[in-house]
Amino acid sequence: MAASLNIPAALLDYLLAGSVHSPSTSMAGSGQYRQLINDYGPPSLGYNQGVQQGTSSSQVPQSKYAELLAIIEELGKEIRPTYAGSKSAMERLKRGIIHARGLVRECLAETERNARS
Repeated sequence: MAASLNIPAALLDYLLAGSVHSPSTSMAGSGQYRQLINDYGPPSLGYNQGVQQGTSSSQVPQSKYAELLAIIEELGKEIRPTYAGSKSAMERLKRGIIHARGLVRECLAETERNARS
């Protein structure tokens, strides 16, 4: 599915690379950037959306993965304006990358937990 999003390979490599500073230490709380896909399409990086409450544990990995795919898709839209010199796009790209890297870690941890059970 990632191939259909036209995601640059370098961006995926960066997201899967080693650790970065925790979002909670480098910026406002990570909850500020938690977004889930709603019925109207993927979230925008600049706006908060309500986090669904009461999801079962079997749905959590799927929603995290869907959230990660939506974030990566949004990151792809910010690359061209960043190259054109847009500072706001650059900041959105930075925030999105930090958020995506955290989600990658959470998805990998969930996959490892499921493999052990």
